[in-house]
Amino acid sequence: MPALIFDCDGVLADTEQYGHLPAFNQTFTDFHVPVQWSVQEYAEKVKIGGGKERMRSILTPSLAESLGLRDDDAVDRAILSWHRRKTEVYKGLVESGVMPARPGIARIVQEAHDAGWMLAVASTSAEPAVRAVLAHAVGDDLAAHFSVFAGDVVSAKKPAPDIYLLALRELGVEPQDAVVVEDSANGLRAAVGAGLRTVVTVSGFTRGEDFAGAALVVSSLGDPDGEQAEALADPHGVRPSGVVTLAALQELLDLPAATHETETP
Repeated sequence: MPALIFDCDGVLADTEQYGHLPAFNQTFTDFHVPVQWSVQEYAEKVKIGGGKERMRSILTPSLAESLGLRDDDAVDRAILSWHRRKTEVYKGLVESGVMPARPGIARIVQEAHDAGWMLAVASTSAEPAVRAVLAHAVGDDLAAHFSVFAGDVVSAKKPAPDIYLLALRELGVEPQDAVVVEDSANGLRAAVGAGLRTVVTVSGFTRGEDFAGAALVVSSLGDPDGEQAEALADPHGVRPSGVVTLAALQELLDLPAATHETETP
């Protein structure tokens, strides 16, 4: 059976601005770190794969010294403590319902499950946070059918293809039998680097990025009675009419390899 693999943040739900950003800022407050990211500043931080890596990016030598973090071991311990707290805050935000699923997610997951497709999430976010978003987006019953590859399961995070290569190995699927849904240029590079056909559903933080190499770029997956999918780039003529259906994803899988293969952006 084919596999449908989702990124988490910005794909399953609009998590970055309304979940991760306030969770980072609350954590910095809790640990008396004199940093508060604005939306504009965080738009740059989302280009860094991984929450711990984003936190580490603030630690200039002077800030580390002022926080009493005088060697690499102290920095590593602090980052782990901060990230555990950040994950707790983030999970609370997810469970509060402030981040609804993006249009079409529950619909396409139900369609894929009913058709016997394998389902997975491949994300650089911490696994507990990913599972919380997934359950909230598709419900506990459908979430139970997902394989989740998240956090530090690979050392090289997106845009490296490692997490998608791991997902393919664990699922036992060849690249030509899987479709990925991503929202960022980094995620697209990771998926295409693993030889995967990729649909991009742009998010608020990524709309202006370069998505050369995507099989389809849309505003969202769309829902029949809700937000409609707008095709932003459709190099293979899939022509989604308001919604991206499972049949459209199958059409992308059926493309000849030479048609699909493009230079990695």
